[in-house]
Amino acid sequence: MKIKDLSVLFVVILIVAMMIVPLPTILLDFLLICNICISLLILLVAMNTREALDFSIFPTALLLTTLFRLALNVSTTRSILSKANGGKVIETFGSFVIGGSPVVGFVVFLILVVIQFIVITKGSERVAEVAARFTLDAMPGKQMSIDADMNAGLISELEARERRRKIEQESDFYGAMDGASKFVKGDAIAGIIILLINVIGGFIIGMVIHGMGFAESAQTFTLLSVGDGLVSQVPALLISTATGITVTRAASEGNLGTDILNQVFSYPKLLYIVAGTIFVFGILTPIGIFLTLPVSAILAFGAFSMQRAVKKEDTLKEQIETEDKEEDIRNPEKVIGLLQMDTLELEIGYGLIPLADQKQGGDILDRVVMIRRQFALELGLVIPTIRIRDNLQLSPNQYVLKFRGSKIASGEVYLDHFLAMSQGVDQDTIEGIKVIEPAFGLPAVWVGMEAKQQAELMGYIIVDPPSVIATHLTEVLKRYAHQLIRREETKELIDNLKESHPNLVEELVPSLLSVGEVQKVLQNLLREQISIRDLATIFETLADYAHYTKDPRVLTEYVRQSLTRQITEQYAEDGVIHVLTAGATLERGISDSIQQTENGGYFLSIDPTISRKITDALQKEINRIVNAGGQPIFLTSPSIRMYLKQFVDKILPTVPVLAYTELEPDIEIQSIGVVNI
Repeated sequence: MKIKDLSVLFVVILIVAMMIVPLPTILLDFLLICNICISLLILLVAMNTREALDFSIFPTALLLTTLFRLALNVSTTRSILSKANGGKVIETFGSFVIGGSPVVGFVVFLILVVIQFIVITKGSERVAEVAARFTLDAMPGKQMSIDADMNAGLISELEARERRRKIEQESDFYGAMDGASKFVKGDAIAGIIILLINVIGGFIIGMVIHGMGFAESAQTFTLLSVGDGLVSQVPALLISTATGITVTRAASEGNLGTDILNQVFSYPKLLYIVAGTIFVFGILTPIGIFLTLPVSAILAFGAFSMQRAVKKEDTLKEQIETEDKEEDIRNPEKVIGLLQMDTLELEIGYGLIPLADQKQGGDILDRVVMIRRQFALELGLVIPTIRIRDNLQLSPNQYVLKFRGSKIASGEVYLDHFLAMSQGVDQDTIEGIKVIEPAFGLPAVWVGMEAKQQAELMGYIIVDPPSVIATHLTEVLKRYAHQLIRREETKELIDNLKESHPNLVEELVPSLLSVGEVQKVLQNLLREQISIRDLATIFETLADYAHYTKDPRVLTEYVRQSLTRQITEQYAEDGVIHVLTAGATLERGISDSIQQTENGGYFLSIDPTISRKITDALQKEINRIVNAGGQPIFLTSPSIRMYLKQFVDKILPTVPVLAYTELEPDIEIQSIGVVNI
C-alpha cells in the first residue's frame, strides 16, 4: 500500500482511539482547529466544483468528518468533566465569542442548531432523496439514448462506456448522499444531547468532586459546555452547508461563484430598479436617505458597469466569430463543409437585389412560395426550398437557376422595364431592347415605363420583371420535376400517405416494391408532366400489378391507365381532344422491333433505317402543327406508347404521347393527322 493510503487508515484509527484514550488539552486545541479547517476546506471545494461527481468522495468525507467531530466531543467532554478545563479554544469560544454569558451562549448555540438541523440539513436530505430517486428512474432512458447514439455512429464504443460509467456513478453518488445526509441530522441531535449532558453532569461533578459552590459550578461548566457546543457546531454548520451546495448543484461551465455572478447579475436593468426602490424607500420612510443613498449609488454604478461589460463582451464575441469563420475558410480540415450544396439555388446580380428585398418592395420571395404551392397542387410534388443569394460575378441584370450546383437556366431582366410580347405577326414593332422570352422562347421587347402604355394599346402582352423570372422558373422546374423527387422525397410522400391509407402503404412498401422502385415510377410520370397528387390511386395500381412485374416502365403504363380521368382533363378542351394518330405502318414498325429480355423485361431493337424513317415522319407532322400554332398530341396503342415517346423526345420533349386506354370513353377524339412510314 502507498504511504497516502496508510495515512488515511492511520487517521481513521486515531479518530476511533480518541473516543477511548484521554488527550491532553493542548492536543485537543490543535485538533479543534484542524476540525474547523477541514470543514472550511470541504465547504470551499463544494462551492468550486462544476458538477456533483467532481466531489464524488463527499459522502465518505461527510461520514469521516462527522465521526471526527463526535470523537472530539467525547474527548472534550471527558476533559471538561474530569479537569474542569476544555483548553484554550473552548475557553475562547465560551468567554470571548459569547461575552462570558452562559444564557447568550446557550441561545446562540440553539440558533445554530436550528439553522443546521431544520433548515439546511432537512432541505439537503430531501434534495438528496429526490435526486437519488429521479437519477435511478432515468437510468434506463439514458442507457437507451447512449446505445442509440453508438448505433448511429455519433459516439464511439469507448465514449459510450465512459457515459455509462458516469450514469452509474451519478446513481451511486446520490444514493450515498441520501444516506450520508442522515449523519448530519444525527450529529445535530447528538450536539444538543451532549450539551445537556455537559451542563447537568458538570454542575453535579463540580459541586461533588471538585468542591465548587453552586454558583461557581454553574458558571464554570455552563460556559465550558456552551463553548464546546459552539466549537463543534460551527464546523458542523459548514459541513451541512457544503452538503446542501453539493446536492443542489446542477452541471454547469463554472463554479458556484461564477454561476451566481453570471446568472443573478446578468440583468443590469433590474439593478437600476432595485437602486431606485431603495432610494425611494429612504425618502418615504424614517430610515433616511443617509443610509439608502450609498446603497442605491453602489447598485446603480454596478448596473452601469455590467452594461458596459456586456457590450464589450458582445463586441468581442462578434470579433471572435468573424475570426473563427475566416479561420474555418483557411483551415484545410473544414473543406469538407464545402461539399454541402443546396438542391435549388437562384443567384441574382447586384442590380436585381431589390427584387429580393421586401423593404424595397421586392416580392420574388413570395413568388417562389407561390411556385412551390403551384407545384404541390398541379403535380403533387413538394419541390425543395429555393435558396436565393446574390452573386457579384454575374452581370447586374442576370439571374441563374442552379440544380445541385449546376446551371440549368439563366436570363436577364431590367428592373425599370417591362417585357412586351407580341400576340401576332402583323403587329407593329415597338422600340426597346429586343430579346427572346426565356420561358417559351418567343421574341419580345423590353420597354421603358413611358412606352408601356403605347405597347398595351398596340396589343402587346406586358409582363413585369418578377413575373418573367417566376414564369421562367416554373417552366424550367416542370422540365426537371422528375429529377427533384429522390428517395428522401419519395419516403416523405409515402409517410404522408400512410397517415390516411396505412393498410395500402403496408401492403405495397416494402413487401412488393422498395422505395427506390416506387421512386422510378413517380419519376416516369413526372417526366411526362403527369401529376402524382393522387398518390392513393397510384399505389392501388402498383399494389395490383407489382405481383406480375417489377419493371418500372411497365408499371408506369398501368398507372397511366388508372389515371384516365386526370389525363383526359389535362389534355382535352370542352370534351374534345385533337390528336395525331399513329398509322398502321408506324405501329407495325415499332411493335415488330420490341423484344423481351431474359429477365422478363422489354426493349426496342429497331433497324436504323426504319428508325430514321420514323423520326423524319414524326418531325414532319410536329413541325406542321407547331407552325400552325397548335399543340401536337400523339395518340397510339398502349403496347407501343412508351416506345413512340422515345422517338418524340428526340424531336420535341414537350409533346405528349397518349394511349387509347388513357382517355375517358366519352371524350371526342378528332384526328388532325396520321403518321405512317
